[in-house]
Amino acid sequence: MKLLIVSNAPLIYKAEDTYAYGPYVNELLILNKFSDEIIFCCPVWENDNGLLISKLPFEFTTHFKLIDLNMKSLKNIFKSVFQSFFNILIIFKAMREADHIHLRCPGNIGLLGCFVQIFFPGKKKTAKYAGNWDPKSQQPWSYRLQKYILKNTFLTRNMQVLVYGDWKNMTSNIKPFFTATYSKSEKVSTEKTNINLGVKFIFVGSLVLGKKPLYAVQLIEKLLKKGNKVQLDIYGDGTERKILEDYIQTNRLKEYIIIHGNKDKETIKRACKENHFLILPSKSEGWPKAVAEAMFWGCVPIATKVSCVPFMLDYGKRGVLLEMNLEKDVEQIENVMMNQNIFLSKSKLALEWSQRYTTDVFEEEIAKLLK
Repeated sequence: MKLLIVSNAPLIYKAEDTYAYGPYVNELLILNKFSDEIIFCCPVWENDNGLLISKLPFEFTTHFKLIDLNMKSLKNIFKSVFQSFFNILIIFKAMREADHIHLRCPGNIGLLGCFVQIFFPGKKKTAKYAGNWDPKSQQPWSYRLQKYILKNTFLTRNMQVLVYGDWKNMTSNIKPFFTATYSKSEKVSTEKTNINLGVKFIFVGSLVLGKKPLYAVQLIEKLLKKGNKVQLDIYGDGTERKILEDYIQTNRLKEYIIIHGNKDKETIKRACKENHFLILPSKSEGWPKAVAEAMFWGCVPIATKVSCVPFMLDYGKRGVLLEMNLEKDVEQIENVMMNQNIFLSKSKLALEWSQRYTTDVFEEEIAKLLK
């Protein structure tokens, strides 16, 4: 079976090797197990542009190269109109050669792929919608359009659409799904240090405006001012790093808050095991891997009510759902911090739930979709 992957995610060529975004590579490995050949239809980047990349550990022969659309200025928007026509032709050519079409949405390329797949009603297809599928959420028009096409069983035929969360009144081709990081063999019981001796928090993710890392810092600052013994370790990098560093310096928080930058999987795993809470006050998410990974090790998540996060946290039983109001959120966190039994209960429930979603189960589900 020739499996075509149409995606915004770029491939990066360095000497004789090919690289891509790290978590994406992990999924590609599983997709490769159940196909005879993977065909790529995606842009090429000349360098990683700060993306956390991994080497592609398998060979492939066909890459339909797309133009990476840039919509950041009026001039580029006009230019992108003509580039889109080129990309549509390339996507059409790629889909004609494939046995199974796999779309990665949302994104500019995903949108074009949604249109082109309409002309291949007889081919088996899957789509992974990695964004927020919540029908009530406020989203860009292009995201709403992709969702409309994907769930329309007249326009989109012979396709299963994988979405994060279980939403009401969905069409028959919509399938609730998940993403996994750890295997069944990695399941171990973890013991957290007594929270009365000091509470340790982590933030894991890109340091960009949408992830709101500054809010995580301000939560810790407020807890410190109220006399709590707390610390925060930040793992990630991005455009907001300088703003965070300046804020930490100005408000004399260097003793309590440390920015570590991007770190490998093992470092993050160890941090999740050793810390009590993960903070993710993100503005938008699909399936937040940082939350699921923290929960796997009993690290209690503190996250916003976006996408499927309330479902993941069982509406507060497995964590803390942020109101994005400093006073209210600090009060919520303190209620858990002040009671070891409440903390341990949430930690246990978080671990038990997350450890159901292993890479072994993920692989089994992918096999069902592709066979």
